[in-house]
Amino acid sequence: MPLKKKSYDYIVCGGGASGLLLLLGMSEDSFFQNSKILLIEKQSQKSNDRTWCFWETNPGPLEEIVSYRWDTALFKHQQWHKKLLLDPYQYKMIRGIDFYNYVHNILQKHPNVDVVYETVSQVKDVDHLTQVVTDKGHYESPKVFSSINQPQRYTNQKKYPVLQQHFLGWIVQTPQEDFDPKELVFMDFDLPQNDRTQFMYVLPFSKDQALLEFTLFSKDLLTPQAYEKGITDYLEKIGIDTYTIVEKETGCIPMTAYNFDPHNTKSLLHIGTAGGWTKASTGYTFQNTIKKTQELLLFLKKDKPLDQFKIRGRYHFYDTLFIDVLARYNDQGSDLFKNLFQKNHHQTIFRFLDEDASLWDDLKIMRSFPLLVFLKALLKRLF
Repeated sequence: MPLKKKSYDYIVCGGGASGLLLLLGMSEDSFFQNSKILLIEKQSQKSNDRTWCFWETNPGPLEEIVSYRWDTALFKHQQWHKKLLLDPYQYKMIRGIDFYNYVHNILQKHPNVDVVYETVSQVKDVDHLTQVVTDKGHYESPKVFSSINQPQRYTNQKKYPVLQQHFLGWIVQTPQEDFDPKELVFMDFDLPQNDRTQFMYVLPFSKDQALLEFTLFSKDLLTPQAYEKGITDYLEKIGIDTYTIVEKETGCIPMTAYNFDPHNTKSLLHIGTAGGWTKASTGYTFQNTIKKTQELLLFLKKDKPLDQFKIRGRYHFYDTLFIDVLARYNDQGSDLFKNLFQKNHHQTIFRFLDEDASLWDDLKIMRSFPLLVFLKALLKRLF
């Protein structure tokens, strides 16, 4: 006997950053207080599976769950390094488990929000509605938001290159004071590049504990042993030979300028990585998702078809050019980032990455890179 469909005003598929940020925004806005809302998650999060980092100039909406913050950062290259005094910015970190618990505790206080733990098997348009089929039920809504990634959409095309930001992270505890908790290592390219773009990212929590992530921007993934060797080699390089691994995390974030918009419909909008909300040129997702969520909440109040919500602009074009270059010259990625930090103030860079820069800032950023390389990429896109 088929299960009876349950109807909602809004359905969110996926309880990651984009889905929960959208629900958090809805729960805090009186416009949605009488709406019937459903969150469908595959399972409840019981442990820390990731960390999210971002920069802000002021206290943000998630300030109370920020675990660590830094005012100074270090960029390193084999030929050059720079200490960044981040003021007026702060670099902040939120643990995944703290974020999940924070949002779900708020959602529990809103009787108009239902949460179910089910596996989505199908999302389809039917008669101006979108139906969501799970292993336990059928649901429908005139507005469905899905963060369920479908990588075949961008991996099976040739127009836009696809790189991966892939990494292994270890939180290590050392018996002595090996870290400076006031200064994060933003990017350390001072290690063998092996014909690709790879660096170490270090977030010190105290003098004897830090998160180290061996991170790559490249097309192909590594073996688990290769990621581990990247971290152990780096620890040896900085003089740490005794340590305990407290926690591990892995990740793989697609970096592509692929246009996700055609997959949206009047009643279905793909959000988060599945909707192209990841910053293609860097893989940064969390702050970009906060910004896109705020734009989406304003859009929903206009009651327009969801496929009219667009995120592409001039920064999408910039990202397209950068990914084109980084994919073609992946062995020279460390030099591209060195030029960026060597020739620009960090405030200019952050404004550009936040997609909040002036055209003059944009021009300064573009002038940081080899003219001929970017001119070839530009001509390829135009013609």
